[in-house]
Amino acid sequence: MLSQETKIKIIGRREWVDFPLFDTFKIDAKIDTGAYSCTLSCKKLEMIQMNNQMHLSFTLFNDKEFQTSKFEKKKIKNSFGEIEERFVIKTLIVIGRKKILTTVSLTNREEMRYPVLIGRKLLRGKFIVDVKQKYTNGIKLNDYITQ
Repeated sequence: MLSQETKIKIIGRREWVDFPLFDTFKIDAKIDTGAYSCTLSCKKLEMIQMNNQMHLSFTLFNDKEFQTSKFEKKKIKNSFGEIEERFVIKTLIVIGRKKILTTVSLTNREEMRYPVLIGRKLLRGKFIVDVKQKYTNGIKLNDYITQ
């Protein structure tokens, strides 16, 4: 039996997500338990020098431009199973009522259906995915079970 304190929520195969630090809201995201990490669609990724420090400049899928000095490069396996180097940043993502500080890789997903991919690293311990559902906004597990 589940305790009343269960914090796990049910989400569907697609959800609306917010990126408040990027002033970007209600983005259609694919929930992908086959992917390890999260990905955010960007273009015009380039490193620039500002105030004697390297910054990453990028343009989100919605044409909003940002710069950050807090980034790293990581090797990530893409959807075709190929390893590629991507820039990775930390940001806040909101799914339902949950606010989660997480890392996201930045890559151009213009050819993909969804600009955001949510992987299992973010999902672990917070969400269970019901592939029959979509846009649940994070149903409480206890409410879901009693339906």
